[in-house]
Amino acid sequence: MSKSKKPKGKPVLMQGNIAVALGALDAGMRFYAGYPITPSTEIAEILSEELPKCGGKFIQMEDEISSMACILGASIAGMKAMTATSGPGFSLIQENLGYGMIAEIPCVIVDVQRGGPSTGLPTRPAQGDIMQARWGTHGDHPVIALYPNSVLECYELTIRAFNLTEKYRTPVIILLDEVLAHMRESVMLPQKDKLKIIRRIKPNVPPEWYKHYKYNPKYISPLANFGEGYRFHITGLAHDENGFPTQVPWEVEAMMNRLLKKITDNLDDIIQIEPFKMEDAEIAIFAAGVVARSAKEAVIIARKQGIKLGLVRPLTIWPFPDVDVEMMLQNTKAVIIAEMNQGQLINEIKRVTKYGHHSKFIKLQKFNGLIITPDEILAKIAEVK
Repeated sequence: MSKSKKPKGKPVLMQGNIAVALGALDAGMRFYAGYPITPSTEIAEILSEELPKCGGKFIQMEDEISSMACILGASIAGMKAMTATSGPGFSLIQENLGYGMIAEIPCVIVDVQRGGPSTGLPTRPAQGDIMQARWGTHGDHPVIALYPNSVLECYELTIRAFNLTEKYRTPVIILLDEVLAHMRESVMLPQKDKLKIIRRIKPNVPPEWYKHYKYNPKYISPLANFGEGYRFHITGLAHDENGFPTQVPWEVEAMMNRLLKKITDNLDDIIQIEPFKMEDAEIAIFAAGVVARSAKEAVIIARKQGIKLGLVRPLTIWPFPDVDVEMMLQNTKAVIIAEMNQGQLINEIKRVTKYGHHSKFIKLQKFNGLIITPDEILAKIAEVK
C-alpha cells in the first residue's frame, strides 16, 4: 500500500505534510506547482505520485515565483490549485500573491515555517512568518491564514482552506510549524462522503450579462472559468466590475471595499478559535501551532497543582480573532504569550486588549530552533504577582 493512501475506518500513522497532501486531494485540488524546499518537500513528493492517478497535474517549477504564477493561471482556468513552500520561498511568492489578492483568484499556499531569516535553520522549527503571512505583500488587503496544531488538523484545515478560498475568491494561507510537518500521529481520517466540500460558485446569467467583479451585498460573486464562453479581463491594476483598469476614484474605492468587506463581513464564518479550561482561568496562555500543544500540557499540569490556568488557541490566525480574544482574556490577571519568534503575536494581544483590560502580559519567546516546553511555560507562572 502506498504510504499516501489511507485505510478505511481505522487509525493510520501519518505525517503532517502527508495529511496536508491528502486533505488537498480530498478537497478536490487537481493542480499543484511548486519547488522543493525543506521542510515542505514531502507535500510535493506525495502529490507528484497521487495527482496523475486522479486526473490531476503536478509540475515542478524553476522557483517559487513561477510556482505561484502557475497556480493562479490554473485556478483561473477552473482547477483547484495549491503550492507549498517554506520561508525563503514564501518571500518569493509575495508579489504574485498580491496579484492573486487583487484579482480575487482562489488558491491555497502552504508555508511550512523554519528558522530564519534567509537560509536560517532549514530543519528547525520557528514561527517567524506569522506577520509575513499578514503583511508580506504591499497595499491594503485582508488575509485568511489558518494554523493547525495536530496531524488531523493538517488534514482538516487544508480542506477548510480550499473551502474558504473557493467561497471568498481569495488566496488562503496555511501556516505549519516544521515539527508538525514532520511529526507522525495516529489519526482517524473522515470518510470522503462525510466531508463538506465547497465548489466554485458559477454564474447563472448569459455570458453577455456577466461581470467578473459584480457588486452584491455579501461581496461574494460567481466565478466563471476561462474557456467557458464568458469573456472577462483580469489585471493587477485597480479595476472596475468588468475587470478593466480604472483610475475613477469611486470605482477604485468600490474595488478596495470589496476586497476588505468580503472578509470582514464574514468573520463569524472565517474565524475559528479554541479555548481550553478558560471558564474560570485566572492566568491564560495564548499560543498557536505546536506551541499550543506544550501549552495544553502545561494547563493540565497546573490544574493538578491548583493553579487556574487556561489556553486560548487560534486556528484562524488571520483575520486575527480580536473580539474572541478580548472576551476570553477579559477576566484574567495575567496572559502568557508563548511563541517561537522574537515577538509577533504579543503585539496583537496588546492591541486587542488595549482598552478596559488590566491583565499583565508575560512574554515567552524562543527562537533558537528548539520548541517551547511545558516546563518553560510553567516557569513563567512565577512572574504572576
